[in-house]
Amino acid sequence: MDCDREELRALSAAVLAVTSHLSVREVLQTIVTSARRLLGAGYAALGVPDAGGSFAEFVVDGVSDAQWRAIGPLPRQHGLLGVLMRDPRPVRLEDIRRHPQFEGWPPAHPDMVDFVGVPIIDGTEILGALFLANKRSPGGFTADDEDLLRLLAGHAAIALVNARLFERNRELSIVEERSRIAHELHDAVTQKLFSLRLTAEAARTLLSRDPVRADAELANVRRLAAEAVDEVRAIVVGLRPVDLAGDGLDVALRKQIELLDRVHGATVRFDAAPIPRMGAGCEEALYRIAQEALHNALRHGAPSSVDIRLEARNGRVVLEVADDGLGFDPEGAAPTGQLGIASMRERAVAVGGNLTVASRPGEGTTVRVEVPTDG
Repeated sequence: MDCDREELRALSAAVLAVTSHLSVREVLQTIVTSARRLLGAGYAALGVPDAGGSFAEFVVDGVSDAQWRAIGPLPRQHGLLGVLMRDPRPVRLEDIRRHPQFEGWPPAHPDMVDFVGVPIIDGTEILGALFLANKRSPGGFTADDEDLLRLLAGHAAIALVNARLFERNRELSIVEERSRIAHELHDAVTQKLFSLRLTAEAARTLLSRDPVRADAELANVRRLAAEAVDEVRAIVVGLRPVDLAGDGLDVALRKQIELLDRVHGATVRFDAAPIPRMGAGCEEALYRIAQEALHNALRHGAPSSVDIRLEARNGRVVLEVADDGLGFDPEGAAPTGQLGIASMRERAVAVGGNLTVASRPGEGTTVRVEVPTDG
């Protein structure tokens, strides 16, 4: 019982983490491992098809690395796997070898008998399939096993859909990110509510036969509801128009940076000391320079972290944007990179300041601008 609760807790944590630091493959592997243990199966696998008739992702549990190497190349989308990729109905068999679409397996492949597989579905689209074989206890897989596997496939769908959104976020510019979040606010909330619904259904299913596990799932419902409220609040704050005159430069920058930290894989941190208010043109210039430097770092630098520092020193305000990404040669920058640096430098000069860019390939980039406080 305790083992099952730990598996479900680890599974929920992994699915939620796909939008932050875990890769989608790590989350899918957690789902496959949890499925095999929860259903008491000898083998488990999850496949996500590609456009070429093979698989973009194929993760397994219950097969050693040596066995996997001996099996050879990834399977194609044929036989029973092909059925699961095309038909939204689950498949549960006492003996997989008797299925009319069964086509055998490579010599090193383990023997499999009883089988249960469910498609991973988002709306009407089949994203992949989750399947298990060789139930350890007598009697093969049950209808309850099939229901639980459907639930796990739902978690896999959340992971894959969220991963798609996350990867798309990484490719957008700062302006595009704000527009996308405005248009996709409904989708973001829908994903969280989808997870809420799945967890509530799990609690309902377990209520009569396992009240302890049902109570744990209800605790997850409460937590997910609180996270949904926080997520909507954070998105709404991020979408508010920039009001430098009302908020001040430090507050406006903090709002922008908190938004970027949420939608990018890199950690984006902001450290601001108290600064005096400056003229509107000077604050606007510093804000736009910060935007351009962040845009360049997150879109082109592939950093794991970006640090933004804002402080007043000796009658000047200093803004610094430093990342630990790919870096580049400022003298040999591509034309688009030169234009970005030139644009930032022109903004700084226009308000009586100066801008420097320090970077080397493989050693990150630091953009530093200083402007007078009476600007």
